[in-house]
Amino acid sequence: MQAETSATVERDNFKAMYRNKVKVRKVLVKLFSVLAGIAIVLWVTEPAGVTGNDDKPANTAVFESVKARMWADSVLKTMTLSDKVGQLFMVAAYSNKDQAHTDSLVAAVTRDRIGGVIFFQGGPVRQAHLTNLLQDSARVPLFVAIDGEWGLAMRLDSTIRYPRQMTLGAIENKQLIYDMGAEIARQCTRLGIHINFAPVADINSNPLNPVISSRSFGEQREEVLQRAAMYMNGMQDNKVLAVGKHFPGHGDTDTDSHKQLPVINKSRAMLDSTELYPFKSLIGQGLGGMMVAHLFIPVFDNSTNTASTLSPAVVNDLLKNELGFRGLVFTDALNMKGVSSFFKPGEVDLKAYLAGNDILLFPEDVPRAKAELLGALANKQIEVKDLDMRVMKILEAKYWAGLNNYKPIKLDGLVNDLNNAQAQWINYKLHEAALTLLVNKEDILPIKNLGKKNIACLSIGESLNNPFQQTLKLYAPVDCYNMEKNAVKSVSTALQNLLSGYSTVIISIHNSSTNASRRYGITDQMNEMINALAGKVEVIVVDLGNAYTLSALTAAHNANAVLLAYEDTELPQMLAAQMLFGGIGSSGKLPVSVGNEFKAGAGLAINGGFRVKYTMPQELGLGAAALARVDSLVLNAIGKGAMPGCQVVAIKNGKVFYNKAFGSLTYEKTNPVTIFDVYDLASITKIASTGLTAMRMYEQDLFELDKRVSRYLPELRHGTKREIEMRDIMTHQAGLQSWIPFWTNTMKDGKPNPAIYATNLSAEFPLRVADNLFIHRNYADTIWKVIMDSPQNPPGKMVYSDLSMIILARMLEHISNTSIDQYARINFYEPLGLPRLTFKPRERMRMDRVAPTENDAKFRSQLLQGDVHDPAAAMMGGVAGNAGLFSNATDLAVLMQMLLQGGTYGGEQFFKPQTIEEFTRVQFADSGNRRGLIFDKPEIDKSKNGPTAASASPRTFGHTGFTGTCAWADPQSGFVYVFLSNRVHPDADNSKLVKMNVRTDIQQAFYDAMLTQP
Repeated sequence: MQAETSATVERDNFKAMYRNKVKVRKVLVKLFSVLAGIAIVLWVTEPAGVTGNDDKPANTAVFESVKARMWADSVLKTMTLSDKVGQLFMVAAYSNKDQAHTDSLVAAVTRDRIGGVIFFQGGPVRQAHLTNLLQDSARVPLFVAIDGEWGLAMRLDSTIRYPRQMTLGAIENKQLIYDMGAEIARQCTRLGIHINFAPVADINSNPLNPVISSRSFGEQREEVLQRAAMYMNGMQDNKVLAVGKHFPGHGDTDTDSHKQLPVINKSRAMLDSTELYPFKSLIGQGLGGMMVAHLFIPVFDNSTNTASTLSPAVVNDLLKNELGFRGLVFTDALNMKGVSSFFKPGEVDLKAYLAGNDILLFPEDVPRAKAELLGALANKQIEVKDLDMRVMKILEAKYWAGLNNYKPIKLDGLVNDLNNAQAQWINYKLHEAALTLLVNKEDILPIKNLGKKNIACLSIGESLNNPFQQTLKLYAPVDCYNMEKNAVKSVSTALQNLLSGYSTVIISIHNSSTNASRRYGITDQMNEMINALAGKVEVIVVDLGNAYTLSALTAAHNANAVLLAYEDTELPQMLAAQMLFGGIGSSGKLPVSVGNEFKAGAGLAINGGFRVKYTMPQELGLGAAALARVDSLVLNAIGKGAMPGCQVVAIKNGKVFYNKAFGSLTYEKTNPVTIFDVYDLASITKIASTGLTAMRMYEQDLFELDKRVSRYLPELRHGTKREIEMRDIMTHQAGLQSWIPFWTNTMKDGKPNPAIYATNLSAEFPLRVADNLFIHRNYADTIWKVIMDSPQNPPGKMVYSDLSMIILARMLEHISNTSIDQYARINFYEPLGLPRLTFKPRERMRMDRVAPTENDAKFRSQLLQGDVHDPAAAMMGGVAGNAGLFSNATDLAVLMQMLLQGGTYGGEQFFKPQTIEEFTRVQFADSGNRRGLIFDKPEIDKSKNGPTAASASPRTFGHTGFTGTCAWADPQSGFVYVFLSNRVHPDADNSKLVKMNVRTDIQQAFYDAMLTQP
């Protein structure tokens, strides 16, 4: 992307170069406006042929009105014959070319008095500069057009790319297409554009069509018409002229009119029933513009080498007279070989005019063309009256577009305005609605039973870690591979052997094309890979090309599932991945038939909501401005040294509407945080591991909540801990000490005692504490004895204690005969598809993706990274009931979402709703203890500072962590909030995060955004 230069400086430079040339013209433009105003006041009768809005003639163009005609007439009276001829021309403009190009455009405006420009490649700010200059130079304000079928991005960088029309053809909710048209119109208006050469109304009935293909809505005439009308109305309702194309229908051709003249040998009846059908209806609905294609159609005109663009029989007789089109008629580009091969510049322009076209698009030589037309006027080949009628129509359309009150484009904030959140949200909805599920054998999708599957993804024709693969990893542990489209046999065979070891293989097809002659970019290797795996493993094919690629991807029929996403850009990749796991559903219908297997209208509908959906705040009515407070709080905290970075996730009603990573893993800022990095959760371990295990065993009747702990842990039956009640230990009111610094008794001369620790792993020293530090295998017994012998206060008073969860975890491990980390992984993390929610991350991931915590100078004498920060948990080998769990924010948020949903997620029931209710309710409210069973709760006494935001409902449950973390779920509002940081890095004494209330303020900012939603 070329960097945009200073908007103000460039504009001033442009204007300075031509100021002297345009002073007189500025005065004249003002005079025209005055004359137009006077004419409107004086004119008291309607012109012939034009009636009021309530009684318009049939097929009235959208821009026709009394006021428009008055203004147009007043301007026309001031124009010379040369000026009028100039209005017929619309020349190509580029904002990425040199000064010579700019000079030529200014000359065309000032010397040739052209009527408009059509912009092609460039950037929005550069185009705005050039537009302002050209308009400033024009005697009559210019029409500015763009060929933006899928939005400005079809021609300009730094803008949103909307779906191609084939993709739109798959969408059942046609209102979305209207919304897109309206948004494209808004962007055009912001950029000073008045005409968009869209929609394509061609019915693409020929899969071999090299020029239309994915540019068409499809092959069914009614579906094409309805979508074209929505696109047209969306733009024209917002004052951007729509131009239907390519009249009389370019869908059934196998020749590219850019290179030669296509021939359509059809009867009039066939053309009426198919090609002409959408155009007829659009004309009746007020279509403002029509582009005539370069086609040879003998049934209309069999003159040698006469394209429809140059045929009076097509333009005048058929389009204007028979069909009654009253809008502006545009030629297709006159430099295309379909016409330029047969006629010289100037000659082709004259023929196009004589055929009936109003605007001559992309002329090769304006002075020569203008001379030809003036000559024809002089010899009466063209009547001045006819010229006046056409120029009047152009001027009326300019009035409708607001050019009677032209204002320069404002440059400040232009790119942000073009790419605002609402514009992006419309794009999201369009691609989501287009996803088309064509095969789903035995309801394999959405993917289920994650704990029993090992999944791989092979992207063919794309690099690793593309958006599709990255999104898959949000839902499950997926091993990712890639292969070139034309991979050699040895590579493809090796991959086939490797992938055969998985239960499920997702194959994504990338980098296809619309070129039928090249099999749409589909290779033999793609088909061979699918066929080799089909029958051995579950094969899911995701085709990121247009529908016609399926005609060459013949092996797709053998797959267990086939999903068509139509386009190979970031957004459809991300949405397709979500659909596979049930984050979103599929409702698209195939817009064209592909062979005998897939017919137009095919598409299996399945619902979303199976797992969380990664969406935009707009889906929940949350504007970007309402969430800006969150960004501000995070950035302020980082700026003030409260933490080096963090992750924040927010979910509402099962929809992840905020998922961001900020800052870096360390203050050196060399390793930016990503959403996949993991943090030490500290005390969140209590609910995300110990708590889940306790709930499961409680449901299995392996213990009772109103019994003593010693009933289930025999070693407690003697000593001070024998009377501890289950509810008391789970609510931190069992009278236990808050914590014990076990490590201090293991030091000798300020260093770890070599009798207790070793620098190397061995059978005698099997438990890792940190780098080059392993603890004796029996020392856990010592820790347990210290806990058993620790002082005991009377129960009933809430004193937060790590010892309570260490005792509880030991009880649970005794009951299950399984370590607490293994139990949680097998029963919860793997079935939920949460690979980054784990104890001992060093065994599972790269350390550069684990946030470091404290530089522990007192005990372990090193920076801790991948080893649990809590000393007690570290001395137990990294697994304890109070700490040891690591995660990224998204995995932890999914866990909280499962609890919020009453224990059900991804088609599996993990808990009964009543179990979650029991564990997350306040147990001893009368004594002022806010705690649930293991879960923390909002403060009961609102006069006190609590762990949650003030707006959190009493039903909210979750926990915080010493390292700078928190996870909360609010069933009343359907809201999950997770915040992860390493605020203890590199110094655990850094309490800024707590003192600044960063976590609770962010939570409150989310509530505020939800409370103020429209």
